[in-house]
Amino acid sequence: MAGIYIHIPFCKKACFYCDFHFSTSLRFKKDMVNAILKEIDLQKNYLDDKVETIYFGGGTPSLLNKEELSSILNKISKTFSVVEKPEITLEANPDDLTIEKLTELKSVGINRLSIGVQSFFDEHLTWMNRAHSALESEICIKNAQKIGFQNITIDLIYGMPNLSDTQWKNNIEKAINLNVPHISAYNLTVEKNTALAHFIKKGKYQEPSDKKGAKQFLYLIETLESSEFEQYETSNFAKNKQYSLHNSSYWKGKHYLGIGPSAHSFNSNSRQWNIANNKKYIDAISKNEKQFEKEILSNLDKVNEHLLIGLRTIWGCNLDFIKSNLSTASYLEFYNEVIQQAENNFLRITENKIYLTTKGKLFADQISSDLFIIEE
Repeated sequence: MAGIYIHIPFCKKACFYCDFHFSTSLRFKKDMVNAILKEIDLQKNYLDDKVETIYFGGGTPSLLNKEELSSILNKISKTFSVVEKPEITLEANPDDLTIEKLTELKSVGINRLSIGVQSFFDEHLTWMNRAHSALESEICIKNAQKIGFQNITIDLIYGMPNLSDTQWKNNIEKAINLNVPHISAYNLTVEKNTALAHFIKKGKYQEPSDKKGAKQFLYLIETLESSEFEQYETSNFAKNKQYSLHNSSYWKGKHYLGIGPSAHSFNSNSRQWNIANNKKYIDAISKNEKQFEKEILSNLDKVNEHLLIGLRTIWGCNLDFIKSNLSTASYLEFYNEVIQQAENNFLRITENKIYLTTKGKLFADQISSDLFIIEE
């Protein structure tokens, strides 16, 4: 089974922390949709497997109207072999999700909502330059449930300098009480070339504390697990196995096609990524020109990617897969590092797979880096 990701590169406002590709100008929205439709045609031979998930990300896909969404979904169904009931996710901002909008989304086939709540406190939303209010978040979630959306995930951010432990506790409790089956929670990171990085450099904003972020992360795990949520990936928690099928396909190494500017594609042997420029993307597509870069994955690339992604999940990393892609000497060196990490209680080894411990989850990226094979 495979997935299709559609990148919609438009937002009403620029969140201070965001480094994804987007524009606050909707000038090229119509041209962008037409280019996306054409790229779907151009990439019709990329996937061999049936499509089981379609994901509208961005940017803010909820800025698309009913006709635009329908045209993209219809083009996908006509171009690819799609399962009977695919998971179709749309990322949305709370201020877009009116009753009318929710009804439209449901009518075109959207069956999973990813709502960018971030916080249930207005002071934090203002600090992040979000376009919605805390009240709008609560109202849109309840309205979505009334209309019949059962598969809903919300995003929360912790580790903000102005987020107290009490406020973080209240955010988690609010999410639990709203009965959403899935929560994605991310530690605030300061990315280069963002407004947040500029504000911190100028002394306007305080820099996030790693210690505070770690404390709030551990509280998140403890609280959600006690409320019957399963942490199936470092930042993702689900009730009753309601995992994100689309994101899980990334983490399990399944094939996926990315459509739209900056979107990535993967087919086991290669990875490619589209140009991150709206006008250049549209112009290239209109001329049937190459608008992506591509790399062929070596055995080392495959191992390192498996480590980077797999360690973050409940499915872990398969030692047989790693061994089959390395020389004997490289594997022995790698396995010695695994043993050392296990002795330090960062990893556990079970049935020829390696997993992060709770302690290890605090240092996931560093542990992956320590295990990377640089060269053979």
